[in-house]
Amino acid sequence: MAKRNLDTLRHSTSHILAAAVKELFPKVKLGIGPAIADGFYYDFEKKEPFTPGDLKRIEKRMREIINKDLSFEKRMLSGSQAEKLLKKDKERFKLELLKGLKGKKISFYATGEFVDLCKGPHMKSSGEVKVFKLTSIAGAYWRGRETNPMLQRIYGTAFFSKEELDRHLRNIEEAKKRDHRKLGKSLDLFSIHNEAGAGLIIYHPKGAILRRIIEDFIEEEHKKRGYQSVITPHIYKIDLWKRSGHYDFYRELMYFFKIEKQEYAIRPMNCPGHVLIYKSKTRSYKDLPIRYFELGTVYRHERSGVMHGLMRARGFTQDDGHIFCTPAQLKEEIEDAVSFALDILQPFGFGYKLILSTRPEDYIGSKKNWEHATRALKEALKESKLEYEIAPGEGAFYGPKIDIQISDALGRLWQCSTIQVDFNFPEKFDLTYTGRDGKKHRCVMIHRALLGSIERFLGVLIEHYGGAFPVWLSPVQVRILPIADRHIKYASKVKERLEKENLRVELDSRNEKIGKKIREAQIEKVPYMLIIGDKEVKNNTLSLRLRSEEDLGEIKIDKFIRRISLAIKKKE
Repeated sequence: MAKRNLDTLRHSTSHILAAAVKELFPKVKLGIGPAIADGFYYDFEKKEPFTPGDLKRIEKRMREIINKDLSFEKRMLSGSQAEKLLKKDKERFKLELLKGLKGKKISFYATGEFVDLCKGPHMKSSGEVKVFKLTSIAGAYWRGRETNPMLQRIYGTAFFSKEELDRHLRNIEEAKKRDHRKLGKSLDLFSIHNEAGAGLIIYHPKGAILRRIIEDFIEEEHKKRGYQSVITPHIYKIDLWKRSGHYDFYRELMYFFKIEKQEYAIRPMNCPGHVLIYKSKTRSYKDLPIRYFELGTVYRHERSGVMHGLMRARGFTQDDGHIFCTPAQLKEEIEDAVSFALDILQPFGFGYKLILSTRPEDYIGSKKNWEHATRALKEALKESKLEYEIAPGEGAFYGPKIDIQISDALGRLWQCSTIQVDFNFPEKFDLTYTGRDGKKHRCVMIHRALLGSIERFLGVLIEHYGGAFPVWLSPVQVRILPIADRHIKYASKVKERLEKENLRVELDSRNEKIGKKIREAQIEKVPYMLIIGDKEVKNNTLSLRLRSEEDLGEIKIDKFIRRISLAIKKKE
């Protein structure tokens, strides 16, 4: 209820924003203005760009509208009345939305003189909106398509109390500091180059180490749970994509090319290869369930306006798994997949939320299979005693799914794990097994990715930790800082000893002052700094300093190794 009321508050504030903009800039044309996860936005077509000064004027006019305590009045108009009203105001974007609406009556909301095509709901009056802030201006293609006009999007947020708003604004500032694109550059993790192609990630040595740690971790976890690793091609003939349904439902996001008059597509998903492995020989009920796992790189033609560093790229790797099972095994396999996802997320310190997404308007397969799959997902969540929300119509085109959104250090939600039930692939590809009765039976397929996109997950991790990774994840775990050249020989022996313990160590032997070396190590967020001077050489010890600036003083090498090894083992 609280979430719904907050969405209603924010939607109402976006309505007030549009009213204020129309009063100040009457020639502006309206796009859409929904509530979103952390606030709201409204899109406008305006010849000149909005300025920071404009935002201040708009906020002032919004407060005037709020102070008038105008009621939000719902008006139901016929299609012809709605069209006449929108044509009168020359609201071409609203007229386009009107064409897609069904029903005899169309919902509008009026606030004073301002009337907007809107399904609601809204607060009772503008006076109920107390605490809000306009936060930024951005460009946005109408309806998210590059071929459509570019509009100006004003973002804002609203809360029920000033304390909540202040906390949110502090989080925005903190999020700017944690921006993975900035930290990726300052920590020398990755880069994106226009000459290489937008949305394509190039990992630097430290970024490659971080990624490999994550991949090694999830590969080992999959082995423990009975998954078999596979490797499949990055390209397939177009016929395979047509058979799978991707060509009809997904081709706008795919890359195509021809070789010797044969058309191919670069894979946007890994599923067809896993299906072909299953089909490569006859399967018995005794073989099932079969669980395949692949760190498979895929490519999708994301629009330029939505790409965002690691969070949304054109080339990315998924920790993709496919489970082939009997209908009787389905519920247990879903339960295990959900449990696996939550277990694998645990070391990173995230909160989480589960969402069950049901059949969309465009789908393949029978309603009967969709209902069976959805019921299995619900029962698995119920058996696991896990709370969840339902997102109607948000399933994949081939089946319903459970999504797990993770909550980071700033309370932001990110899409992560996905578990999807699919009766349609087994039908399209005739995936069967021999049952106890000696007859052929159709198997069920589960698509699941636990971290999802490795790139996206790394981006979330960078922002979650603010670049200060726990020691088990840190590309550099220890930096040794000799005070003078005469200490380098002993420092080198320390480095050699630590490397024998499989620790990731750097030796800073530059002719620089120790204060500068320490500052740079802290900026680069190295967990442990070992300072070596005359005393440490004489006593065969180290001086231990943490990136938190805590100076722990002199310590024996063996004791330090026990300390860091325990932290790594516990994934602290």
